[in-house]
Amino acid sequence: MLQRAVWRWHLVAGLFVLPFLGWLAVTGALYLYKTEIERAVYAEWLSVEARPTLPIGTLVASVGAETGARVVQVARPSAPEAWRMTVAAPNGTRRLAFVDPGDGRVLGLTRAGGITGVLRELHSLAITGPIGNALIEIAAGWAIVLVLTGFWLWAQRPRLTVRGSPNGRGFWRDLHGSTGALGGAVVLFLAITGMPWSGVWGRGLQSLVTAQGWGRPTAPAGEHGGHGGHGAALPWSMQHAAMPMGGAGDIGPDRALAAARGVGTAWTMTLPATPGAPYLFSALVARADDAHVVAVDAASGRIVQDARYADFGAGARAIEWGIAVHQGQQYGEPNRLVMLAACAALLLLVVSAPVMWWRRRPRGLGMPPGGTGRGLGLLMAAAGAAFPLTGLTMLAALGLVRVQGWLGGR
Repeated sequence: MLQRAVWRWHLVAGLFVLPFLGWLAVTGALYLYKTEIERAVYAEWLSVEARPTLPIGTLVASVGAETGARVVQVARPSAPEAWRMTVAAPNGTRRLAFVDPGDGRVLGLTRAGGITGVLRELHSLAITGPIGNALIEIAAGWAIVLVLTGFWLWAQRPRLTVRGSPNGRGFWRDLHGSTGALGGAVVLFLAITGMPWSGVWGRGLQSLVTAQGWGRPTAPAGEHGGHGGHGAALPWSMQHAAMPMGGAGDIGPDRALAAARGVGTAWTMTLPATPGAPYLFSALVARADDAHVVAVDAASGRIVQDARYADFGAGARAIEWGIAVHQGQQYGEPNRLVMLAACAALLLLVVSAPVMWWRRRPRGLGMPPGGTGRGLGLLMAAAGAAFPLTGLTMLAALGLVRVQGWLGGR
């Protein structure tokens, strides 16, 4: 019976991903308020006296002398507060310095990326290394299965009410179903738009978008090379782009900024990592359509690439838009509140699911008997092919379904 098969896979998906979805809900809600959190954590370091700023070259030299490290990136914020500079020690260790732009003093030092970087790495589990990031990718793939099967099950008896008391299983079933029906579409959107950050699937998507001409603008002709350290300072579509290489020489950061004035007043500047690499500027923006990246030849001061959102391919524009909405930025505060509500709904689903399952007092894993069903099996195979890491765990889930029979599950 199809309903039993869908129920079975909805339960299996939940067993795989509930802890991860709870983690994503909590860390995602925190990341939505990363700016407020940063200003609370670094309040003493961010406050500076309003006065003219020193030349960037002077600031870079001052910070380098004070920290004993090389400045590799400078971020000028939109607010009148301390600038952020990423410094690299001779042993390769990177740290984030908060700098008074009026006198060049280092007000504080913390780990590279600061609290915002910590929140980002916690959300993706990148803080634990490739394995953690892979687990989040697997969970996102299963979450898509979870939402789609949950919608189908709810549609068999659609209702948006919660009956009874918390002591009864019906209360939790109604709460789970109504929450999923109201928030499931946004949760599905978050799962899909979060996948571009993943290690395996995200890199594959970048390659596909670029190969089909749907991605970042084509770099100018000539020799190209990497530009170490730009990382998350660039839009997703350009984070792994090869930068146009120039000749020997260095005009300095102030002349480079003068050449790239069109990038705006709030920006991140990545200094050349190797001889011939350009100065790379990326506008600090919230909306996807405000993305702007400028590469300036370090030897001549010539702009060798000026890429705006409108220059991206259709695929890259869609992904950049999805990322901005995912982060609650594209449409201002209403956007952020909708994403926060989705995080709350997801957390409620994560809590109500095991309570509902436990109150059923199942034997074994509590899964209904029966096979997967041909139609559902084809859909699962398609999902597994689209998300390879998730597909591998689907094979493991097939074994789990077999095991539940040995355990006497219903």
